[in-house]
Amino acid sequence: MTLTQNDPDSRISFQEPESFPGKNATKGGSSETDVNDPIAIPIGLSLLTAVTAVTPVGKCPKTFRNTPESISATATPSLPFANRSVRSSATVSNSQFIAIIFEAMSLSQSSALPEGLVAIVKEDCPTCELVVPVLRQLAERTNLTVFTQDNPDFPSEISNRRFDEDLAISWHNEIETVPTLLMVKDGREIGRTVGWSRSLWESISEVSELGTELPDQRPGCGSLSVDPSLATALELRFGASSFNARTVDFAELEDTHEAIYDRGWTDGLPVVPPSEERVLAMLQGTTRSSDEVIATVPPDLAPCTVEKVAINAVMAGCRPEYLPVVLAAVQAVCSETFNMHGLLATTMPHGPVFVVNGPIADQIGMNSGNNVMGQGNRANSTIGRAVQLVIRNVGGGRPGEVDRAAFGSPAKVGFCFAEREVDSPWPPVSSMYGFTPGTNTILAFPGEAPRNLVDQLSRDPDSLARTYAANLISIQHPKLVLGFDAILAVAPDHSRVFSEAGWSREKLTERIVELTVRPGSELIRGAGGIPEGIPEEMKGLDLPKFRPNGLHIVHCGGAAGLFSAIIGGWVNGEMGSNPVCVEITP
Repeated sequence: MTLTQNDPDSRISFQEPESFPGKNATKGGSSETDVNDPIAIPIGLSLLTAVTAVTPVGKCPKTFRNTPESISATATPSLPFANRSVRSSATVSNSQFIAIIFEAMSLSQSSALPEGLVAIVKEDCPTCELVVPVLRQLAERTNLTVFTQDNPDFPSEISNRRFDEDLAISWHNEIETVPTLLMVKDGREIGRTVGWSRSLWESISEVSELGTELPDQRPGCGSLSVDPSLATALELRFGASSFNARTVDFAELEDTHEAIYDRGWTDGLPVVPPSEERVLAMLQGTTRSSDEVIATVPPDLAPCTVEKVAINAVMAGCRPEYLPVVLAAVQAVCSETFNMHGLLATTMPHGPVFVVNGPIADQIGMNSGNNVMGQGNRANSTIGRAVQLVIRNVGGGRPGEVDRAAFGSPAKVGFCFAEREVDSPWPPVSSMYGFTPGTNTILAFPGEAPRNLVDQLSRDPDSLARTYAANLISIQHPKLVLGFDAILAVAPDHSRVFSEAGWSREKLTERIVELTVRPGSELIRGAGGIPEGIPEEMKGLDLPKFRPNGLHIVHCGGAAGLFSAIIGGWVNGEMGSNPVCVEITP
């Protein structure tokens, strides 16, 4: 079973609308999403289908999957009760499958407590083992019901015990510690104590001289219902929530990765199947509501919710803590200022390049140093990829369709890195946009692939600035000016030259602009025997390569190597895209 985003059905080839159980995001539980699908959960707890992945498209009414009309005969149930074995559709008829589902539903939804004393225990708890004689006393003198979380035969001395196999009782009654002793009257809890305390147990039960041979008190153990490895699955099973995505079923023997690729929901690389558990865990990375519309995604101008971004973030391989960065990046590229539609439609090889500033870069483990624009760092690699999957899967920006790039670029897969602020001689690049140092921001820059810039001999700032200028002039074409911004990525060995000379970012920028001003006579069409160039009427002007604030100097890269790097921009200004820098919020 696969969840899909709430987009038109027409975008899914060979798919019929399907329904799914209503779920919602909550906080808490495990944040790790790198688990196999289906998730293997101890004590038999699982979802009711074998494979659940979240895919990028689709719209349908929300219904429960355990209704007959919404159950596929090809699905394979993963049965969570009494250690039943999983059976395929080849051996289970549709009616059998439906019956099993309804049985599971009735068991998991039976969360009401019986009258009298109720004890919640698990065998794997020394304190629960300790109080078995006390439970026996209470069973003899009161109306006691014992719910056991892990072993249905524990405690064997108590006849009136029930197996809380799916943890419905524990979850719905907010059991955080075992043993827990409750007093229930008229269907309502009127008393509770956790762990073992003779005085408190005697007070709640109104039975004296309990466990006189035992210590007066002992702390309890953590309930299975709050185990971090189970929290997300329990929330999905019992939480009062609803994903707006739809589900898509895969056959038992179908390769989920290949199926997702065949449906066109990837960038050509394998993706993480976005199961309900994974999407819910991803949503825990933000305080924003899952149904909040954060952007209108070009080219289809499709509304994009936090949930849709989370789905694609899972597919890209993001961790939940990356989600606020991805959300900010999506908002930046979907702004009118950035003009993502134009960037897609151009035949030039450009895509969004992201630069992250602020403490969040270190908090989520981004790379700003050695191999900063290369492979090996999960956050760097997946954040930009998540944005591109949103553009593809939500907005419809697919190569060969609206995406008309003649060559393309690695930036179209994902291009994201952090600025090296710790030893930078300059304020962060976000300061160009009015943000104070220490603010978490992301800069979306319409750029091409990086190219290396070598100068191993310059030891004074002016000579190094001249090297920069000579290389920057060539962006797109040496005779084309004013229309192209650029990122100049300066590594520490080069930045040290400017730092020791006291050059600010502004002074370096000013000098590069001066050095890249050229007479129009050298730039007009036909000059130098090259037809490309600017119109003849601009012959008498002196023209800079870059427009005001078009050159972005970013400190990053490894500490060994007298190199810098250039990321050339696309057509900038009203005719193209402008860089956009936005604050990253939780």
